[in-house]
Amino acid sequence: MTIDLRKFFHATDPGKTLVVANPEDRKYYIDFSSVRGGEIIEELKYNITFLSPDDRTCLLFTGHIGCGKSTELLRLKTELEHEDFHVVYFESSEDLEMADVDIADVLLAIAYRVSQSLDKIVLEEPSRLNKLLQGAWNVLNSEVIGLKVKPPEIAGLPKIGDVGITSENQKLTIAFGFGEIITRVKNDANLREKLNQYLAPQKTQLLEAINKELLEPAIAKLKLQGKKGLVVIVDNLDRIDSRQKPWGRPQQEYLFVDQGEFLNKLNCHVVYTMPLALKFSNEYGNLTQRFSEEPKVLPMVVVQQNGSDYEPGIALLRQMVLARAFPDLGEKQRLQKISEIFDSPKTLDQLCRVSGGHVRDLLRLLNTWIKKERKFPLSRQTLEDVIRSRFNEMTITISDDEWELLRQVKQRKKVSGEQGYQHLIRSRLVFEYRISNLLWFDINPILADAKELQP
Repeated sequence: MTIDLRKFFHATDPGKTLVVANPEDRKYYIDFSSVRGGEIIEELKYNITFLSPDDRTCLLFTGHIGCGKSTELLRLKTELEHEDFHVVYFESSEDLEMADVDIADVLLAIAYRVSQSLDKIVLEEPSRLNKLLQGAWNVLNSEVIGLKVKPPEIAGLPKIGDVGITSENQKLTIAFGFGEIITRVKNDANLREKLNQYLAPQKTQLLEAINKELLEPAIAKLKLQGKKGLVVIVDNLDRIDSRQKPWGRPQQEYLFVDQGEFLNKLNCHVVYTMPLALKFSNEYGNLTQRFSEEPKVLPMVVVQQNGSDYEPGIALLRQMVLARAFPDLGEKQRLQKISEIFDSPKTLDQLCRVSGGHVRDLLRLLNTWIKKERKFPLSRQTLEDVIRSRFNEMTITISDDEWELLRQVKQRKKVSGEQGYQHLIRSRLVFEYRISNLLWFDINPILADAKELQP
């Protein structure tokens, strides 16, 4: 079997999310739950399908950006669909400006994605939603390019009579209205501000209208079709910017703590990704009071414990790499092919070890390595060059205070307080690990040989 270098390069693209429902992507998928502290996705699924199938649930899911949350959530989507749930998964970054998010923006995005997914479901005309959409369009029409009441057909906006819904035997088509509003305001801060000024005082009415005119009737119709319920998975909400709102409140705390009750009151099952920063916030206690379940954390794959290699974690990372080259082979057969890609098994193990168990970082290192080497087998020397380059990129911005924090983490295996998160975890200088009931933090292995961290 000859390995296609170009195909292997594209298979290791760190920016690609695996969609496990896709048979080809499924071949690349590796289940890391045994070296990540437990069956987190199984827990989320169990809460929905067994404990509360007929009630609404609101679950938070978090972890380091790039650690594989999206892949796991898409796996959850597939498994819930196999259990006969109607699942709406979307990446919130496609609909929201992540530097400026308000609760009304999130509610509109959810309503848009749900209504968009119900193209074959006939519902009654949503009068309250239509009224809110109509009001929103009036605001936008009067603000386009700063002109007062600019004719909508000139501004490129739908006419007032075209906004919101159209009726074809009372079929709900409000997805158009939601979609147009979201598109218009995402890249225009002025329009976004005007829309939120209009919707902020009416967010309770907006929530009630979404529940009563969209979610509840949709679930009733879905159950008539044999579905067990509706699940909405809002991915990428963990990527909202940490900057402060104009009144001084950090945006992440504003959305998940101050407005948490609105996130929690949609009358269906909802899973949100949450910024990991909030786990280290002084507001974390208040956050957990807003939601019935504590956030589920997806940690790194364990590659070292107590200073020694953790073989179960490294073994699974080996399989992740080899599956990208030999997706149709079994695990034992792949191991026999290591020499066709790498100059030695130890070189592959070094890649797994230095990644710290961060899946995307491993793929990024490997992808860069392939570009630099441009032939098989990939050599240890080129890997070390790639590691050194990454080391230089990371250390050039680390301050003396941050080196001190890193020394403390290396010694104590702990991170505490918001400062620790902002300086260390967000920049992937420190990773979180879990095995069973054990939890600890450690420095990114790429930094291990830094002179600033030596005794």
